[in-house]
Amino acid sequence: MVHSMEAAQSIIPQPAEHGEIGHKDMANAIRFLAADAVEKAKSGHPGMPMGMADVATVLFRRVLKFDPIRPDWPDRDRFILSAGHGSMLLYALLYLTGYSAMTLEEIRNFRQLGSKTAGHPEYDPASGIETTTGPLGQGLGNAVGLALAERMMNARFGDSVVDHRTYVIAGDGCLMEGISHEAASLAGHLKLGRLIVLFDDNGISIDGPTSLSVSDDQAARFAAYGWHVQGVDGHDPDGVAAAIQAAQADPRPSLIACRTVIGFGAPTKAGSEKTHGAPLGAEEIAGAREKLGWTHPAFELPEDILAAWRSHGAKGAALSAEWDARVASLSDADRGELDRRLTGALPDGWDRALTDLKGSVCAEKPELATRVSSQKVLDALRPVIPDLAGGSADLTGSNNTKASGQGVIAAGDYSGGYIHYGVREHAMAAAMNGMALHGGLIPYGGTFLVFTDYCRPSIRLAAVMGLRVVYVMTHDSIGLGEDGPTHQPVEHLAALRAMPNILVARPADTIETAECWQIALENDRGPTVLALTRQKLPTVRLEPSAENLSERGAYILSPAEREREATLIASGSEVAIALEAQTRLQADGIATAVISRPCWELFAHQSDHYRDEVLGPGSLRVAIEAASPMGWERWTGPNGGFVGMTSFGASAPHQDLYAHFGITPEAVVETVKSKL
Repeated sequence: MVHSMEAAQSIIPQPAEHGEIGHKDMANAIRFLAADAVEKAKSGHPGMPMGMADVATVLFRRVLKFDPIRPDWPDRDRFILSAGHGSMLLYALLYLTGYSAMTLEEIRNFRQLGSKTAGHPEYDPASGIETTTGPLGQGLGNAVGLALAERMMNARFGDSVVDHRTYVIAGDGCLMEGISHEAASLAGHLKLGRLIVLFDDNGISIDGPTSLSVSDDQAARFAAYGWHVQGVDGHDPDGVAAAIQAAQADPRPSLIACRTVIGFGAPTKAGSEKTHGAPLGAEEIAGAREKLGWTHPAFELPEDILAAWRSHGAKGAALSAEWDARVASLSDADRGELDRRLTGALPDGWDRALTDLKGSVCAEKPELATRVSSQKVLDALRPVIPDLAGGSADLTGSNNTKASGQGVIAAGDYSGGYIHYGVREHAMAAAMNGMALHGGLIPYGGTFLVFTDYCRPSIRLAAVMGLRVVYVMTHDSIGLGEDGPTHQPVEHLAALRAMPNILVARPADTIETAECWQIALENDRGPTVLALTRQKLPTVRLEPSAENLSERGAYILSPAEREREATLIASGSEVAIALEAQTRLQADGIATAVISRPCWELFAHQSDHYRDEVLGPGSLRVAIEAASPMGWERWTGPNGGFVGMTSFGASAPHQDLYAHFGITPEAVVETVKSKL
């Protein structure tokens, strides 16, 4: 481990003080806002904010580039509190530096219904909260994506308008979580030198000393990833500043292990787990006030201390104004493109590429796996949406996620649009969230649908935050064949559909795949999962249509010959099975309609009239999907039927598996006849 005082070329100058206000008073303002808010709420984590107050004070006073009056300034430094349980550290800093949305009343209402000061930080860019954290390690994963997005945008628009860093406060728990390995490994490989992690090295977790459960040498671990590593006394402001300066000067991502005392200042509980996740108690807080010389009542800050903090926050206005001037000097084309990307708008006329693709598919009627259909869509979209940022967890050839001509991101060359994430599904999903949070890019990434289990924490947080992230999840059923039950998803569609604020789209052919991509790209309210097949499927949409039929979630693909008696509802690869069953049923005199239902969530939001029109009230409804039946009863009704999976799969060619598990036209016909 390299100690910061030796590594730094010079000490970052101590800023001129506001009157007689020094570092100690400003750090103590953080400590007691945190301790008092937790005490008032009778809930929370005071120890980390008290322990890291010195580090945070240095960061926000002497390093961080931000403008509280303009929280969404695109070239601000990003600050990520990966140790989200210490949320009062963040809220205190935002209030002290002058973010108007973070008021003292919000601090008083910590952890109360409707407040901005939730128990763990919840994404609110207007308040200065860059991401939702709390599940440990996720913030670190987001930060890798933020740092990568900064480099990718810099490669496109240059140093004059994209030139910022990402700072993280992470704790022992963040580094224990497995996602930290994947994220740190990826950052080291890509040499994301604008990522600086301040590790709260306090040696305490909820159970007690971290020695109970971990003996890792974190410095050696991160050095092995290719990081720049330092150690510093976290209560030495100049030492912390020097370490940050050394980190800024190094081309590698940096870890600064800040040795701190959790609950710093608490007379009997400091340095113990007793300060980690519970209020200190009135007597302990009173003792801390006496020990640290803080004589002010709860939630009362001396004007000079608040003014000192606010003066540092106000410095960002000049920096953001200078940035505006630099943006104004860009060419009209570059300025317009930068603005479009930062607002998240899609290019004018981008959807013509999909209309043209759908037309050619209708003419050719190819038989393609929908993963291949997805690649054809990406090939069409890449030239017209340059902000697409794709990747795969070491399954590029299987996921078909790399578009023709898409350049590959590499250390030192961030001009491409494709990321080889390696076998790091956890980090890929978390980094994509970070890229979406940064702005200017539309992240998508691929793996097998069964491995959404690895991605699920990040998918859930994308849904919580309402981020536009696209998950290209292939090999979506027993149709993947010989790899067997370990790789064949059965319960995954149901599990994903159970999650609020996410779209799960399972297209039946190339045309529906194009339509589902359009849905995903236009969905700026949350993430989208595209569930795609390994096996080839016939084209089932035979007539060209400029309208996106899939955007209503379900539609009548093939109507009954007369008033319907049976309605077959299917998604993805099972739509073709439904069409074959329809032919047989109608030959037997049973009027049957086929409904393609690529997206449950969109269909659920349609009007009652439209849903009745599609489902056919009074007809027998049978659902067909090579997955768990869970949830289908809502749409088939108590007397309906289901043809699908009720167990795990097996290893065999996909045709044999469909026959073995009874997902066939014959089984559908038999189910309909047995229930009519």
